[in-house]
Amino acid sequence: MTIKVPATSANLGPGFDTLGLALSLKNRSIIKPSRITSIQVRGEGSKNPKLCVDNIFVKIFYEHFYRLTNSKEQFRFQFENEIPISRGLGSSSAVIVGAIGSAYMIAKQPFTHSEILALALKYEPHPDNITPACVGGFTTALTQKDKVRFLKTNIPDSLRAVVVVPDHAISTAYSRLSLPKKYTQKEVIFNLSRSSMLTAAFFSHRWEALREASKDKLHQNIRMRGFPILFDVQQTAFKEGALMSTLSGSGSSFFNMCYKDDVKRLSKKLSSKFPHFKIFELSFDDRGLEKITD
Repeated sequence: MTIKVPATSANLGPGFDTLGLALSLKNRSIIKPSRITSIQVRGEGSKNPKLCVDNIFVKIFYEHFYRLTNSKEQFRFQFENEIPISRGLGSSSAVIVGAIGSAYMIAKQPFTHSEILALALKYEPHPDNITPACVGGFTTALTQKDKVRFLKTNIPDSLRAVVVVPDHAISTAYSRLSLPKKYTQKEVIFNLSRSSMLTAAFFSHRWEALREASKDKLHQNIRMRGFPILFDVQQTAFKEGALMSTLSGSGSSFFNMCYKDDVKRLSKKLSSKFPHFKIFELSFDDRGLEKITD
């Protein structure tokens, strides 16, 4: 069986731990019966030998496969990874969602997206990345009594993402430690208004609202100060026609959305100005977790 899970960009400025969307970068996992467990990694992470010994996907997969089947069957895992690791593009969420989903598929057990997301919360307590990884599109999500409640809308083909990926990892856990423990009422209201407007803009296709609606006062600038060249990335993106430009998750990647007609110009300018960073021209993924059929 082969399954794929998309990369995600979360927070999107003001939607801290609640908003996210799915991108066309994918991790593919090929799983076959075997006498012993074996692991092969291609693409992102292939140079990290630990992933072939202490692999989180494999651990989560077996946990749920054994729970569902009461079987001790072994498998061979081949991972073909496109999602950069520890760059704020949802690599961990892709692993979690992919492992749980594939366990259900190989066990031939029915499941719903809501069931997968509820189980994923055990490993990732925030729904902003796991939700679009599971269902695709743009999502707004919350947790309620160990469940994820979400709304989703597809993203039209007239839009594209240009994602800037620095060669500089940022730990989400470490990044959170730099954030304030308290915020002013004015800051909270600022983010509530922008997050609400951003969500409305995606659902109503009012793209002209995104630039103002994607502003944030809770986390983004604080995180970017640890890697200040990201301010220049954002300024350049807006100058070249980006509809919105936000830190992707906790970083270090930067997510930029633009119209399809502007993607080449924006990508070329960012590549020229930041030659040491990877630049991805991406469409959006509206399917999420998916089994690939031959």
